[in-house]
Amino acid sequence: MKRIVSAIVVAGLAACQAPGPITIPGITRAPQSAEDALDAYYRTLPEEFYPTAPAGLPLPSKDSVLSRVLVGSCHDEEEAGPSDTLQRIAAEDADLFLMIGDNVYGDKDGMSYATNQAELDELRESFADLAARSDFQAVRASHPMMVAWDDHDYGANDAGREFPFRRLAERVHERFWGIENMDVGAWPGTYYARSFGPEGQRTQIIMLDTRFFRSPLTATDEYGVTGKERYIQSSDPNQDMLGNDQWTWLENQLQKPADLRLIVSSIQVLPTDGHGWESWSRLPAEQQRLYSLISETGANGVVFVSGDRHASFLYRSETALPYPAYELTASSLNVSFQDTTDEMDSAQVGEGFSQDNYGAIGIDWAAGSVDLEIKNAAGETVRQTTAQFR
Repeated sequence: MKRIVSAIVVAGLAACQAPGPITIPGITRAPQSAEDALDAYYRTLPEEFYPTAPAGLPLPSKDSVLSRVLVGSCHDEEEAGPSDTLQRIAAEDADLFLMIGDNVYGDKDGMSYATNQAELDELRESFADLAARSDFQAVRASHPMMVAWDDHDYGANDAGREFPFRRLAERVHERFWGIENMDVGAWPGTYYARSFGPEGQRTQIIMLDTRFFRSPLTATDEYGVTGKERYIQSSDPNQDMLGNDQWTWLENQLQKPADLRLIVSSIQVLPTDGHGWESWSRLPAEQQRLYSLISETGANGVVFVSGDRHASFLYRSETALPYPAYELTASSLNVSFQDTTDEMDSAQVGEGFSQDNYGAIGIDWAAGSVDLEIKNAAGETVRQTTAQFR
């Protein structure tokens, strides 16, 4: 099988230089790129090639009024023993659980980041390991779930559209979570949205894909310096976060009626000056494009939700949107790197929390507000703020 993949890669590269049909075992076509050639092969893979999650609960009905949503990101499936955080989430009372990226660490062996090969063996093994964990099975049995991916369950650290095996990564993601036959399975990328509740109590949840279409980031000129740790702001006029189709789709979603909108981005949206890791601020024209689109569509009630950072934060911006904009960053479930963090962004509300944690969003329809909470592994609220959405 590896020889077939190698032949496809070589054939695809050749196809970029010499148009015309080529022959690959079982496939005769004229691919325009190595990625196209690989995709033809990927379409021949049997269903048993893909790991699948334990059966989960159906999403709430369209008329269901949501009152509590849980959020988590950054989960290492190789950690020994059940996760206190996942076990606590399974025991919580909630309408929905959003698992919003780095749901597995499928691009590393131990703690040494590797380069995935064309069949994404390590990524698929990581998802199979996640499916076998009792703590994850408990969560699946307790809460309906919506999901997004980030770099480590996409297949390569900090990767964007340049990742050569992204089309297989998408298939692995969609088949594992059982969404391949839904609308999200009909287009490139993993973005989708769902709405719950009647007029006056309607929550729209928009799951963005900040990987599949994203243009490269600009490497720092002062590695490790605060605010420039890994990346600096791009000045590329062609920078892109979501890709044309997803941007158009998002515009349409923002015009749909909703009272509260949770816009889920695997990477942070509001922070601008507190760090130099991945975030929308590293593509500043795209960050402003997002704010402008929300403003121009008249989309009310937006609250941003993000992960990725191995620490949790709360943010409030008075300038991003026509009304105060809030963000809850919930990270990580079991991949804490330090006990405390002194990071501080100009939009940040209070101190961050860097031990294992998850987020909770409590919706008070009578007051028109949401409580944004960071909860530790024991379920205790350690950070909290309240956002008005009407």
